[in-house]
Amino acid sequence: MTLAQTIPAALLARARACTVLLLAVIAMPSAAQDMSASALARPPEKIAYTIVNTYPHDRDAFTQGLVYRDGHLYESTGLNGRSSLREVELATGKVLRKHDVEPQYFAEGLADVGQHLVQLTWQSQVGFVYDRKTFKLERTFKYLGEGWGLVHDGKRLILSDGSATLRFLDATTFVENGRLEVTYQGQPMRQLNELEMVKGDLLANVWGTPFIVVIDLASGRVTGQIDCTTLLGPEDRTPPVDVLNGIAWDAKKERLFVTGKLWPKLFELRLQPASASGS
Repeated sequence: MTLAQTIPAALLARARACTVLLLAVIAMPSAAQDMSASALARPPEKIAYTIVNTYPHDRDAFTQGLVYRDGHLYESTGLNGRSSLREVELATGKVLRKHDVEPQYFAEGLADVGQHLVQLTWQSQVGFVYDRKTFKLERTFKYLGEGWGLVHDGKRLILSDGSATLRFLDATTFVENGRLEVTYQGQPMRQLNELEMVKGDLLANVWGTPFIVVIDLASGRVTGQIDCTTLLGPEDRTPPVDVLNGIAWDAKKERLFVTGKLWPKLFELRLQPASASGS
């Protein structure tokens, strides 16, 4: 069975719908423009890593969002009729709790806000708020456009929609209150998907690629890049394995967890400091 036979047509349409847009350039005084362009065009640091642990992962989980908080691993899975919110046992990959999302919804990113979990949907423009302990659905909310990745930075929610624009939402009202354009060497960085905060920096999967980028939230510039091309070995790259997606950070023990859609494994990584990773 091919991947195209496994993934619904709606998902494949998302890939075909991606087009190249022109970057709008704002006129600036030449000296300032040169300085700004030089700073923005700096290549990101290549961040190396070591694999600390490898854990089982449910191969039926079309991973859209991953959260690790207080010793618990939570996962949002997608596809219409297969979307869910889960609590997963890290060591075994066993699903401890599961809330099935109604089949008309294609679930996407996941974030924790206090004692709640907030889950996006792809094109339905509706989000769900659950009690983190009971998985009880407490409320829904609306937003415009598509929902891809979601993270809480301690003050606000950050939402990605596959474009180069991140949207900021009030964590209580879910009203949009800001935007940030993300650039890679001065060019728009599109296809931003699953998001995670790590020590003040924003990490994002780049959909359809094996890369995770590090984004400076002050400037929107991609300052680092993690190449996960060899993370999943050839023995595990059999259908229906899909793309890299899913980042979770254990702030207490400083552990980074990474997986992918329909991947059989979840990895615990230790990142090397950017300055020690080479250019």
